[in-house]
Amino acid sequence: MQTRRETLKHSAIVAGLLATTGLFPHYAQAYNKPAFEAKSVVDVLKALGAGAPAESKDVTITGPDLAENGAVVHFTIGTALPGVKRMLLLVEKNPFTLVALFNVTDSVEANFAIRSKMGQSSSVYAVAIMNDGRALFARKEVKVTLGGCGG
Repeated sequence: MQTRRETLKHSAIVAGLLATTGLFPHYAQAYNKPAFEAKSVVDVLKALGAGAPAESKDVTITGPDLAENGAVVHFTIGTALPGVKRMLLLVEKNPFTLVALFNVTDSVEANFAIRSKMGQSSSVYAVAIMNDGRALFARKEVKVTLGGCGG
């Protein structure tokens, strides 16, 4: 039987490990704070040190053409390109443009499913930031009939 002291000690160790691996959300946001607070696609990419964005057929985004409720909109983003450093989901007209950021290596398949809130109809971008700094993107227009960001 574990004592209270042992339980607290183990909990502190687990919390420390989670903090050092970046699994606490506020630590992840603080790590890329300028990117998460950016108000435009260009500002997000600049904050992440990426070059000018270029459209690419090798980056994919799927989602609804019409979202009846902007509170939960499903997207998948991905690419099969080698040398991807980060995958991003950006919603142009949200209060904060950067919705999701995934750090990627060649040992990880760069395909992700994400749910996002959308306050209004907007362009949505899947962006692959490459190891050489290039930013490749795919864009999708999504019409929202009922806003999800407090609207």
